[in-house]
Amino acid sequence: MKNAPGHRDAADTGHAGVSANMMKKKNPHKKHKSSLGPTSKVLSQPRRNIVGCRIQHVWKEGGSHVVWKGTVLDQVPVNPSLYLIKYDGFDCVYGLELHKDERVQGVEVLPDRLAKSRLTDVNLADAMIGKAVEHMFETEEGPKEEWRGMVLARAPIMTTWFYITYEKDPVLYMYQLLDDYKEGDLRIMPDSNDNVPAEREPGEVVDSLVGKQVEYAKEDGGKRTGMVIHQVEAKPSVYFIKFDDDFLIYVYDLVKTS
Repeated sequence: MKNAPGHRDAADTGHAGVSANMMKKKNPHKKHKSSLGPTSKVLSQPRRNIVGCRIQHVWKEGGSHVVWKGTVLDQVPVNPSLYLIKYDGFDCVYGLELHKDERVQGVEVLPDRLAKSRLTDVNLADAMIGKAVEHMFETEEGPKEEWRGMVLARAPIMTTWFYITYEKDPVLYMYQLLDDYKEGDLRIMPDSNDNVPAEREPGEVVDSLVGKQVEYAKEDGGKRTGMVIHQVEAKPSVYFIKFDDDFLIYVYDLVKTS
């Protein structure tokens, strides 16, 4: 069964500064929260490629020290210091400069190996990528609540998982969506004109925004700066953005919002 939206305290999750805005099955749909901007230290020695590895490290923030374990999904080509990580028990994908961020201490590659698994329905997996969906979660009161979103891609490394984002929470999440589909908790929406990519002229080159610096105006009048780190192949107007003051990965349609 899946539970959704609610909040958990740090004491409840065992992680400092953690809150949740949705809960799914036994794992909360939760995010590490940080109120501090990233700080950096420069390390020059060469390092092994840790993409695909299981890691653990201490997260030091304020007076707390917490051990996080997870799987390194990707190293961002436009910023090789930045890694995308799926931490155990957390459904968001995080972007951290593992070797530069002073809050990350004692990064250790674990001997654990990811269990090999195959998709049970490749055709269905391919069919849902790029599609608008309704994803059902159970509330604390019992009835299910609908979260509209978009399936962005199959996740790297953890290949039975999918990248997905939601209209009311536009950050990058990961779920095993084939299971939810078969349980009746994921519905693929019919295509609309809004979901049909614009036709391109033969030979037309579409500029990518990957690697570009962006600025986002906040409701309080402040500004956030960040970098576009990825373009979604199934929806070329949709990009992943990593803001300087956050380690969540945000997902925006930069054509609609420009």
